Amino acid sequence: MVDLLDQVGIRLRAARKARGWTLDELAARASVSASTLSRLESGKRQATLELLVPLTRQLGIRVDDLLADEAPDPRVRRPAIRRDGMLIVPLAPEGSPIHTYKITYPPTKQCDELKVHEGYEWLYVLSGRLRLRLGEQDLVLTRGEAAEFDTRTPHAMSAAGGRPAQVISIFNETGMRMHTHSESEIG
Repeated sequence: MVDLLDQVGIRLRAARKARGWTLDELAARASVSASTLSRLESGKRQATLELLVPLTRQLGIRVDDLLADEAPDPRVRRPAIRRDGMLIVPLAPEGSPIHTYKITYPPTKQCDELKVHEGYEWLYVLSGRLRLRLGEQDLVLTRGEAAEFDTRTPHAMSAAGGRPAQVISIFNETGMRMHTHSESEIG
C-alpha cells in the first residue's frame, strides 16, 4: 500500500502549475520560503500541517486533495441489459458522468420507428453494419465508422444485413435513460 504522504509533493506541484504559478509566487502568497516549497514538492521535505495549510488555502484546495487515495477497482461489473432484442453491456461504472455501452443490434428486416428525445450520442461500429436513420438521412455505417448526433433529431438504429451489428455508444444522462430503460420506466 502506498504511504498517504508519498504523493503530496507531486500533487502540490500539479496544483501550483495548474494555476500557472511559479515556486516563488506560491511561496510568497503562503509566506513559505521558495526553497522549502521546492523541497516539499520534490519529496525531500516531510509534509506537515503547518506547511500544507497555508499552501492549500492559497491554491484553493483541501489538504485531503494532496493525499493519495487508494485506487478503486477499475473493473466494471454490471449486468447486461436485454431490451427489444438488443444486448446492452455497460462499460462504465454506475454513476459515471459518461455512459458508455457496447450494444449488439440483432439482424432485423426493418428499422425501428424514429424517436426524438433530449440528449446527445456518439457511436462507433465494432462489427457488422449499422443502419442509422437520422432525420431525412438513411445511412449504413460499417466497421470502424463513427457518428455523433443530437438526439433531438429524429433517429433510429438497427443492424443492416443478415448479421448483428456491435456498436460502442456513449450517451449523456438523458440519452442513456432512453436507450437502456423501457418506456414505462422513463415516463
